[in-house]
Amino acid sequence: MKIDLNADLGEGCGDDAALLGLVSSANIACGWHAGDADTMRRTVLLALEKGVAIGAHPGFPDRENFGRSEMRLPMEAARAGLLYQLGALDAIVRAEGGALRHVKPHGALYNQAAREPELAAVLARAIRDFNPALRAVGLAGGCFIDACRAEGLEVWQEGFADRGYRADGSLVPRGLPGALLQDDSAMLAQAEDMALRQTVAAVNGLRIPARVDTLCLHGDGEHALRFARLLRERLEARGVEIRAD
Repeated sequence: MKIDLNADLGEGCGDDAALLGLVSSANIACGWHAGDADTMRRTVLLALEKGVAIGAHPGFPDRENFGRSEMRLPMEAARAGLLYQLGALDAIVRAEGGALRHVKPHGALYNQAAREPELAAVLARAIRDFNPALRAVGLAGGCFIDACRAEGLEVWQEGFADRGYRADGSLVPRGLPGALLQDDSAMLAQAEDMALRQTVAAVNGLRIPARVDTLCLHGDGEHALRFARLLRERLEARGVEIRAD
């Protein structure tokens, strides 16, 4: 059994170098919700040094709110914004001798694409037009996954060890009760359920399917690095291989 561990990096809020020693994929902020050209390059170089798969982490142009506020952009603007961010990171990765491997939207863009078919289709088509060999990463069971499959893209469904789930498979919005798990044992149990049993307990107590290929390790929490180590140790102890291919 295998699973990918990914982290959102280049956002200026965690120990990227240390996390890169624990994950198999890195989603690098592309300058809109966080990061800049210098940060992108430094993070790319660290990922290449560690042998970690590099992906783009595009978001809304919303630095003030870290890309977590919903936006209603015209679909052409959403397409152009995604292409702009992919092009910026891809240029840096190629210049440093690497290759972009995947795309994972950030924050509000991620969550809206998971439930809004029109936005999901626009993003999926833009990824295909940019590079059909890129893998798309999105919320397990969401609209974005379906749209990317329809465009012929390889998809990886993502799960979260530290986020609460609703009965429909969506994430509990930040700020609401149950949105964030804080206890290490609860987060480890949730990650293990998804990795080994492909299920997750929703906040209402129902156990729902969670067919995931990759687990996200958020790097901006107070205990993020310690938990990342605990999770990797737990999964490897259960015989799960951590890798990005």
